Amino acid sequence: MSNNEKTGDWGVISRSYHLQKNIGGIVYKFCRAVLLFGLCFLILQPLLDKLSVSFMEQQDLYDSTVVSIPRNFTLGNYTLAGQLLNFGPSLLQTMIIIVVSSLLQVSACTLAGYGFARYKFPLKNFWFMCVMLIIVVPPQTIMASLYLNFRFFDIFGLARLITGRPINLLNSAACFWLLSATGMGLKSGLYIFMLRQYFRGMPKELEEAAWVDGCGRFKTFIRIMLPDATPMLTSCLLFSFVWQWTDSFYSSLFLSNYKMLSIGLSGIADRLGAWWSSMNSSSGAVFSAAPVGYTQAMIATGMLICLAPLVLLYLVAQKAFVESLSQTGIKM
Repeated sequence: MSNNEKTGDWGVISRSYHLQKNIGGIVYKFCRAVLLFGLCFLILQPLLDKLSVSFMEQQDLYDSTVVSIPRNFTLGNYTLAGQLLNFGPSLLQTMIIIVVSSLLQVSACTLAGYGFARYKFPLKNFWFMCVMLIIVVPPQTIMASLYLNFRFFDIFGLARLITGRPINLLNSAACFWLLSATGMGLKSGLYIFMLRQYFRGMPKELEEAAWVDGCGRFKTFIRIMLPDATPMLTSCLLFSFVWQWTDSFYSSLFLSNYKMLSIGLSGIADRLGAWWSSMNSSSGAVFSAAPVGYTQAMIATGMLICLAPLVLLYLVAQKAFVESLSQTGIKM
């Protein structure tokens, strides 16, 4: 066989190999795209349904021919939902309480996570097991203890010694802030674990070099460790803000007198029923109960209003959030 024939055979084999490889790559990319699209659709489909319903008038809710696109487009649902939620004052109070609580929680969890990652102290494993219990044990199991603790709050009997009775901290933001500042807030165990893993992945040579240069432990933590952990701190701050923003358990337990968005959203159906009854009674109508479909539409609209600040927050902080996830995957 001549050299030209051998070269031609190798050329055919090479082209066949590259063709098979390209076809395999195209099939893989197509299957991946279909799978990702299906997963994204499963996640976004309930939200898109609520978004569609929020723009529908009442007659569209009971029209079987209207599926996703409203026939009678309206923004009145958002106006009414904002009134039922008392959106302006509720947003202001919720923002103040949650922002302060999130900052306190992340600060406490950062100190605890750094301590577990870098220092040795008696019963270290036992205390870390207690941190894991915070993740495992649901807050409902300690609800009665928390309620009684803040109803009759007293530190070493000092309040009773000075005033003759304990302090009632219920229906005040102090309950939220004390839980966050002491590392017992919502999901605090998870943040301590995340920060511990992150600090354990950082090289100890950074701290040793800082000590050689004359930095103390606290200054090293503030000047060296915290700036490097900014992406993880951003993630924990976002998680803390989002979970506390949407939480109705602690809010209804400790802040029943406050205008919190989570509390307002949980009671929007009752307020809609009262509004509907007052409107019908003023017009002389017999039926005073709000229709079920309209009630569900108002609940969906109120939920979207409460989620809007969280979406804006994520759009602002998404770069740091994605960076923290990628770095955590490498370091952990």
